[in-house]
Amino acid sequence: MPPPLLFDLSQIDLRGKPLFDKEAIAQVNPQRFEMQHLDGILWYDKDRFLILGYKDATDDEFWVRGHIPGRPLMPAVIMIEAAAQLLSFFVKRIYEEKGFIVFTGIQGAKFRAAVTPGQRLYLLGHITKFKKGKKYTSDIQGLVDDNMAFETTISGMAI
Repeated sequence: MPPPLLFDLSQIDLRGKPLFDKEAIAQVNPQRFEMQHLDGILWYDKDRFLILGYKDATDDEFWVRGHIPGRPLMPAVIMIEAAAQLLSFFVKRIYEEKGFIVFTGIQGAKFRAAVTPGQRLYLLGHITKFKKGKKYTSDIQGLVDDNMAFETTISGMAI
């Protein structure tokens, strides 16, 4: 059984215009082309260290052709990369961290549902440890079609 959501989504317009779109994210995060896996930020609460972003899985994704022919599934590593990009964007843009945020660890990852082309993967993040200029830890949940696709704890640090 999946854990409860990190925060209540009922008051957030999940299909509304993002606060930050792919272009705004690219001004903060360095990933480009097939490695850019964060498409928008819909909501955040700076005081409670909460953020909601998303990745739209499309038929044009580089993994569609080979991960699994005839039944394409978003690789788990891409879900984790999207989570890392969410954390990086959050600490750099919202908390104004300088430098490059590197991914330093993953704990307790569980994958519960498939993500396929045509679906939106919502990324819920909650920073649980915040040491400005040093290390960050965040719980992340990925939702697709009201199902928890994955959950994990990731960490990163500024260099």
